[in-house]
Amino acid sequence: MIVAISVVFVLLQSSFVQAKFKIGDHEFESQHHFIQSGARCGVKDLTPEEYAIAEAKFIEDYSQVDETLVTGGTIDVYFHVINKGSGIANGDIPDSMISDQINVLNAAYATAGWVFNLKSIDRTTSNAWYGMRVGSTAEKLAKAALRKGSAKDLNIYTANLANSLLGWATFPADYSKKPSDDGVFLLYSSFPGGSAAPYNLGDTATHEIGHWMGLYHTFQGGCARSPTTGGDLVSDTPAEASAAFGCPANRDTCTGSSFPGADPITNFMDYTDDSCMNSFTSGQITRMSQMYATYRKNK
Repeated sequence: MIVAISVVFVLLQSSFVQAKFKIGDHEFESQHHFIQSGARCGVKDLTPEEYAIAEAKFIEDYSQVDETLVTGGTIDVYFHVINKGSGIANGDIPDSMISDQINVLNAAYATAGWVFNLKSIDRTTSNAWYGMRVGSTAEKLAKAALRKGSAKDLNIYTANLANSLLGWATFPADYSKKPSDDGVFLLYSSFPGGSAAPYNLGDTATHEIGHWMGLYHTFQGGCARSPTTGGDLVSDTPAEASAAFGCPANRDTCTGSSFPGADPITNFMDYTDDSCMNSFTSGQITRMSQMYATYRKNK
């Protein structure tokens, strides 16, 4: 009997691991395959060379910033809803979902001192832009036509992103080179109440805006991270070998690391399910403020 029960458990566990995973119109072999495909976030981890250049430039630029500017504040948000027709099924999300998304952001960033103020919503029907890919001509054209405000303002674009990619964002330091590219793209069904479960509570936006504010993934650099060779440059996030998904309790993939501790699965900058995410660290909050002061405020 014990053997039979064990076999059933293993089969059930195997079935769970291998369960098909669908987001939007795209089906993956499993949630693990979804994560491995890169569809959770279109922001790629930097190579060591890119990382070194970006951080050296940040250190130089930040040294010229008045320390009194390093604080939270209010960020005006411009929403651009790109759809292929009327109704949620066509990406035309209602104002109520956008309002709910703003509420999620304000709750997530409250401890960091940031408030998101919905400035305006516009809607564009375009089949050419609706299923765009990251880095595509469609993305560039949409941003060139729709973007509003300056470096300190957040532009959020929603569409049915290709291959069910949940979202992507630009980093603060990129603004001076390509101001029109600045902003965040989100899969429309990832908004609160959307159909992209388990990523439909609004924290894809929280994650992508973390990048827009200057944060890297918690698993950047893996277990080999150090202040000079990688990592997220935040000392109070434990090292993590790879992106987590689901909500794996007691996961610790970097035992013996110089950045010890259980993997930060509840951190907004990991890849876990929305229901698992609930925090930024003090170090991340400081980095966001420094980045905003250096590259966005008064620009």
